[in-house]
Amino acid sequence: MNATQSFKLSGLALASDAAKMLDEICEHFVEHAEVRREGNLALLTSRIGTASIRIEDRALRIELEAGSEKALDMSRTSIAEHMFYFAGDDPLELTWSESALRPVLPNLHPVTVVSAEDITPHMRRVKFACGDVSPFVGGDMHVRLVVPPKGRAPVWPGLRADGRVDWPQGEDELLVRVYTIRAVDAQRGELWVDFLQHPTPGVKTPGADFARDAQPGDIAALLGPGGGSLPVAGSILLTGDESALPAIARIAAEVPAGTRIRAIVEVQDAAEEQALPSAGTLDIRWLHRETYPAGAKGILAEATKAAIATMDADTFVWFAGEKDDARPIRALLKSRRHDRDRMYVAWYWERTSA
Repeated sequence: MNATQSFKLSGLALASDAAKMLDEICEHFVEHAEVRREGNLALLTSRIGTASIRIEDRALRIELEAGSEKALDMSRTSIAEHMFYFAGDDPLELTWSESALRPVLPNLHPVTVVSAEDITPHMRRVKFACGDVSPFVGGDMHVRLVVPPKGRAPVWPGLRADGRVDWPQGEDELLVRVYTIRAVDAQRGELWVDFLQHPTPGVKTPGADFARDAQPGDIAALLGPGGGSLPVAGSILLTGDESALPAIARIAAEVPAGTRIRAIVEVQDAAEEQALPSAGTLDIRWLHRETYPAGAKGILAEATKAAIATMDADTFVWFAGEKDDARPIRALLKSRRHDRDRMYVAWYWERTSA
């Protein structure tokens, strides 16, 4: 018997334009996995497993392999969700060698609110009790927070036969938002999530509203984790705004001793600064938007680009924030041919023109 067991699954997608679909898959997943493209074949390799996708006439033949049944389910769901998203209004038929049908998602973790407190004027921390925190220790930091309607027993999502998530509708519709696990307290069986309380009047913020109103005993669930892995390097550049601050704080808290961290964090004012304890050596610069000239944009991006220009080639570059700030940073790293394994550049939100 092999020391490491492997789980496999086959799928077939009938798409109106298989070549375009494969192009979309490769373009998107390059940010989340190692992607190798050879003509009509694409191979995606990530920490949860591999996906081989090949064009056969109008169809896409999919072969998945992972180290556990749960990882295999996660890989199938990710592929299915993205395929239907890329198809848009075009017809798409997706079948698997084994039906994906599940009454409840395998990586859904029910949680209960333990406490909630403001840690700065615009950042609120909610602590959740979780029956098993082990999936959240190390590895990926991101989860989807799932909240049932007030006054109703939760109806949690399952899986459709084609691998997509089967979200409840109507009166049982769930609030779903992506957040970062700020910290894991394994001894207490608790997870911390920090919620930015947006100060902009008139902007709908259902996730922040949940945190504002959270009371001990409130029921929710966390779906994941997935994405946003902890960087491993002797030297790390961390930059971002308040939306990235929970992740920046967790990375700083969990790096091993001796790690050199340079951080640039944009917040509204000095009251939004947080202590960032770390076993590494941390050099942090806070940017305050209240000091910016009227209408100023891109200051965080420019500060990040200046920091990149002075760093060593083996530095891990980590950035998260607004979409228009992320784009020039990604372009700069590409032009410098920075090692893809030593970079994470993501946009967590998008500024509207209104």
